[in-house]
Amino acid sequence: MSKTPGLHVVVPWIPNALVLGPFCFHSATTFPKGCYPSTEDGFKTFRCSKAQLTVIPRDIPNDTNKLYLDYNHISFLPNDAFQNLPLLVELDLSHNAISRVEVGAFRGLSESLHALDLSSNKLVSVNKDVFSALKAKANLSSNPWLCDCTLQQLVERVELVAGTSDGIICDASARKEHIGKPFLQLVGDIDFCNIYKKTTDIAMLVTMFGWFAMVISYLIYYVRQNQEDARRHLEYLKSLPSKQKKSEESSTISTVV
Repeated sequence: MSKTPGLHVVVPWIPNALVLGPFCFHSATTFPKGCYPSTEDGFKTFRCSKAQLTVIPRDIPNDTNKLYLDYNHISFLPNDAFQNLPLLVELDLSHNAISRVEVGAFRGLSESLHALDLSSNKLVSVNKDVFSALKAKANLSSNPWLCDCTLQQLVERVELVAGTSDGIICDASARKEHIGKPFLQLVGDIDFCNIYKKTTDIAMLVTMFGWFAMVISYLIYYVRQNQEDARRHLEYLKSLPSKQKKSEESSTISTVV
């Protein structure tokens, strides 16, 4: 076969990325450092354990079934913190620094969520309405709980994970003898809401008595002050000349009467 001298076929250079792009291109989402998605036992899982997080991360895949945010530094759960996760069945928030939970924090998870772990945080008091629509079993152990009516209403509303109830210990209470004891053991013998009601009633009675005493004291002062003014005026009239004294004295007496 003959070759044509000096004839060269020039093939234009095409970047490898453009050639392979249609076959290898994936829409990547940037996750926080230490967070990654996976599939475990058939569940789509998103793990952010020990990721140094201080807030709930964004861009969690909305088809996530299990979310692990344990061992971080999250301190606050705002309203609608998990609203874009309609398929979530398990949420682990244990071993954080959570001290405040807004009423709508778990809004949108009422039907799907089965397990919620809030153990080993810094929860002192939580409004019962936080769990009003949840069907999930919750772990509330190992928190510095204030044992009062609010906590009693909370544990009456939520279903606790089996074996975790003894971990709800009184870190503070109106009565010192309750501190260090499991709250549910105390609730069996004490109605904390009745104690609160009695304390409130006593405070109201004390306040009402204080106001009543102030009113009586003012009335006594007012009467005594008027009597003293009248006495001084009479003494002044006695010091006047007799004719002027008689006329003014009669008018003063009629006025006092």
